[in-house]
Amino acid sequence: MAFLNININDFNYNLPETEIAKYPLPNRSDSKLLIYNKGKIYDKHFKDLPSILQKNDLLIFNTTKVIRARLIFRKLTGAKIEIFCLEPHAPSDYEQIFQETESCKWKCAVGNLKKWKQGKLIAEYTVNGKKISLEAKRVDGLNNYQIIELKWNNKNITFGDILEHAGKTPVPPYLKRDSEEIDKNRYQTVYSEQKGSVAAPTAGLHFTEELIKKLKDKGIKTANLTLHVGAGTFKPVKSDFIKDHEMHTEHFIVGKELILSLMSNKNNNVAVGTTSVRTIESLYLLGVKLQKDKNPEALHLSQWEAYNLPLTLSPKEALTNILSYMDKNKTEYFEASTQIMIVPGYKFKMTDKLITNFHQPKSTLLLLVDAFIGNDRKKVYDYALKNNFRFLSYGDSSILIP
Repeated sequence: MAFLNININDFNYNLPETEIAKYPLPNRSDSKLLIYNKGKIYDKHFKDLPSILQKNDLLIFNTTKVIRARLIFRKLTGAKIEIFCLEPHAPSDYEQIFQETESCKWKCAVGNLKKWKQGKLIAEYTVNGKKISLEAKRVDGLNNYQIIELKWNNKNITFGDILEHAGKTPVPPYLKRDSEEIDKNRYQTVYSEQKGSVAAPTAGLHFTEELIKKLKDKGIKTANLTLHVGAGTFKPVKSDFIKDHEMHTEHFIVGKELILSLMSNKNNNVAVGTTSVRTIESLYLLGVKLQKDKNPEALHLSQWEAYNLPLTLSPKEALTNILSYMDKNKTEYFEASTQIMIVPGYKFKMTDKLITNFHQPKSTLLLLVDAFIGNDRKKVYDYALKNNFRFLSYGDSSILIP
């Protein structure tokens, strides 16, 4: 597997600080849109997307909703401690943990951890017009995160209420600013539904309800999935060779409707964002795994598994295996997790077109883009830099058609 020796330094480029968008544009769909179509590069605006996509294209949206996952505490000494809720621990289900009314446990990143050696942290908040006392206690420390137990003194308040009123929006660290009022709405897609992400699926930030209506009026179809984006999406590749980088795991859920749409829209799948790519490509690969193991204990795709599986099944055959699994288990939803790392050499099975923002140098997302359009990735990024495109989460967008 020669691709394991890919050097991340070959995916570096000079990104001036001035090119990073610190704030969103006033209107979402006014952002610039770079079009890469089979080697040809030109640009328009995102609101022109209906004239670029074809009738019967299938737009695949990630409907995850960003939670206000950052909670601020202060010690009696005045030291600021930030608790960043990354993933539910107990209960481990997202929907259930947001409904808890007394206590819950989260896997967390803790800012200024060295100042919190022992004891509990207590913060006073006003939630739904009522004052509550929120208590944080360290339960365990594991690798890169802490298990934090959170308790509060009002059984009429859910943990979801607490985050909504007391939490701060987890804007990306490379913005180099604190979250502000504008981020509550703009660091969220207009179609977000299911709470659980600590980072936005940023390719979707350019869509407006009006634009989606225009796309549907043209005959362009839409389908939804949910992949909760973890903080690992910002994890830099620190090792020289990608074989030494550990990819983060993300959980996703898809309904039968999406699977049927993917089966009937051959060669028309337009993934909105890299999270949608990771999900639909993982669907195919898990369908391949189900060919051999009809009753797996866990539905999970490990980091390099995609490069070892026999990829002889057609997308329709792989998705049929998933439908059979769902029917056997009498469920309308397919839930799984993926650690897939898509790098040059990966063979795409489900993604025909990709809408995505411009990513950080030496990032796993840049590796994915290179895997999708090959070495032309350099031409795309050179064009964007020379033509005043705005980069990263609040920046401009591109549609890539290999």
